[in-house]
Amino acid sequence: MEQPVRQHDRSEAAPTAPASGRTLVIDLEGALLRSELLMEALFSSPARMLARFGAGGRAGMAALTDILARAELDYAQLPYDADVLNQALAARARGAKIFLVAGRFANHAACIAAHLGFDGVITAADLAAGDHLPFNRAAIERIAHRGRGRASLNTWAKALRLYQYAKNTLVFVPVITAHQLNLATLGTTLLAFLAFSACASGAYLLNDLLDLAADRQHPTKRHRALASGDLPISSALSAIPVLWLFALAASLCISLTFLGVLAAYLATTIAYSLVLKRKMLVDVVTLAGLYSLRIGAGAVAAGVVLSEWLMVFSLFVFTSLALIKRFSELSMRQGEGLADPSNRDYRISDLHIIAAMAAASAMNAVTVFALYVSSSAVTPLYSRPWLLWLLAPLLLYWFGRALMIAHRREMPDDPIIYAFRDGASRTTVAAMVCIMLAAI
Repeated sequence: MEQPVRQHDRSEAAPTAPASGRTLVIDLEGALLRSELLMEALFSSPARMLARFGAGGRAGMAALTDILARAELDYAQLPYDADVLNQALAARARGAKIFLVAGRFANHAACIAAHLGFDGVITAADLAAGDHLPFNRAAIERIAHRGRGRASLNTWAKALRLYQYAKNTLVFVPVITAHQLNLATLGTTLLAFLAFSACASGAYLLNDLLDLAADRQHPTKRHRALASGDLPISSALSAIPVLWLFALAASLCISLTFLGVLAAYLATTIAYSLVLKRKMLVDVVTLAGLYSLRIGAGAVAAGVVLSEWLMVFSLFVFTSLALIKRFSELSMRQGEGLADPSNRDYRISDLHIIAAMAAASAMNAVTVFALYVSSSAVTPLYSRPWLLWLLAPLLLYWFGRALMIAHRREMPDDPIIYAFRDGASRTTVAAMVCIMLAAI
């Protein structure tokens, strides 16, 4: 009598691997692969997929499916379930045969099976019917597709990069430096902060979708929610329009001018994700501009006059920080013995010139600040402007320390986030705030 196929839920304890003469069949999607094969094919090279679809002159899902079936996937970098893969390898060591169950994209499934050293691919229909099976159906065990639970709040927090919202506090800078912080401007600026945060989270998800292949080859970015398979690609695609619609609604509550600034931010961010970040130094200037745009948006939202001194100072500060960011990324690759980045137009040999430019931009920022303190622009805002001179050595200390920490390869990818987490940086900022308050 034929024995029923045994099915195992990954939430249970891992079963004993099939012994020699038995067969282990594994559902590719939902069991072995922590992602969706259709989405993996679609985002393997989005630009190339669109070009092929346009050049084919065909419309409809059939044409798109055919194009995706021929997509170039890096099978070694796909997010496999470690428990399932280890169980399969243990079964292989015991002499069992291993087959993948594929519902679509049989060619990709066959390549995955070949890459992992499995024995072949069967379809779910053949397995259910018992037809055309290259093994004895009476002696198989199956790791079947089980619906994955929803992504956790922690996973979503990482994918949306809530910690990056610290950057959006820059929208509060204009009202603070103009000494016009009151209940009305605080409420409007807070709404601007939320709009920028939602808009940025959608852009981060889009950026991670476009960078899936590169992130999976990166020593730290491979742990991102989308790259690791913790967050389904389809969920990210659904979240992006929701976040942007919220940003649109919040912007309309402020003003059409603010909406225009936010739209410019989003357009620049998308251009950065698609093209600009792969251009040498163009990416640095773009990043500095995006930071400065947050300050401009804060001024528009609160209805305060934007200081030219503040914008010039900010531009040099953020250029320095963007260069430190690139320096940290390249020095990390150098320390890990990795090759030049494939998705950036930089080489590890550029480290010295990047460091020099970062230091020069930082010193220019301090010079601009000194010129501001010497100008007549401080008189209407501060009763004791001479106290502001105490900020110059603190700025020199912080920039110098940031450069030294980056040179020692102790700084993470983003120096702004580092400043919020670093104790010495927080102390420096607190001292600067106290000096500014004393100078008023």
